[in-house]
Amino acid sequence: MDRPQAWPFRAVAAVLLLTLAACAKPPAETVRPALWQVEDARGGTAWLLGTIHALPAPVAWRSPAIDRAIAASDSLLLEITDDGARVATIFAGLARSPDLPPVAERVPPRDRPRLSALLEDFGLSEPDLRATETWAVAMILSQKAQGRATARYGIEAEVRAAAKGKPVAALEGAAAQLAVFDRLPEADQRELLTAVIDEAAQPDGPDVLGTAWKLGDMVAIERETRTGMMADPELREALLLRRNRAWAHTIAARLVARGHPLVAVGAAHMAGPDGLPALLAAKGFRVVRVQ
Repeated sequence: MDRPQAWPFRAVAAVLLLTLAACAKPPAETVRPALWQVEDARGGTAWLLGTIHALPAPVAWRSPAIDRAIAASDSLLLEITDDGARVATIFAGLARSPDLPPVAERVPPRDRPRLSALLEDFGLSEPDLRATETWAVAMILSQKAQGRATARYGIEAEVRAAAKGKPVAALEGAAAQLAVFDRLPEADQRELLTAVIDEAAQPDGPDVLGTAWKLGDMVAIERETRTGMMADPELREALLLRRNRAWAHTIAARLVARGHPLVAVGAAHMAGPDGLPALLAAKGFRVVRVQ
């Protein structure tokens, strides 16, 4: 496997470490995330809102189209509904294993000095991570390297607040999301760790994903989901495609039952021929982008 760039993994890591905590926010930039309406001939309707899980600052994401979708929906479907404490507990339970090799031995020799420097910069100790599985080490380092982008300014908590007490359900849940990483072969986990080291060592570049999400630019988002690690067929299947198919099945069942859910999940899950809008259209539902 060629060495990938790490953006897609960082995006997924941000998803899996999401903390659904509302907070006071300074004045916000106005954005227009993508929104679709999905209709079933028997009367069910769903709305698909592409979200982003970590931003450096709050944004004004509400619009007339989104407000109409919130008002007309009867329930909310999110990737996870677990709070931060629950996510941390699940992570801790999955991340530890006995008899693991030192972290430095899990990366190529050329990357070991950079790993050591990162651990020092982040105030981490290699012995403290000795019993931490490789995917979890990668996730910890990725979270530390995110800089100003934080789940504090993610969209899901605000969507949930805007739904004003409507029933909320998880498409997947934190345990299932983290298990995606936990089930990866060790070789793939080591590629993730190496990619995070690569990313953290690079100077900050433009926030391509964040900019595309703000503009509702699904072409750019779809292009990003095919770069780096997600260009690897096995990782793409495990981290994106398989999950999209499962979620499309759940949403379809709600539609057939004449439900009206608002589905708010990461915009990458909406992108391209493998995204939720395309999958639901292939099932025979009428799908129209309304924003």
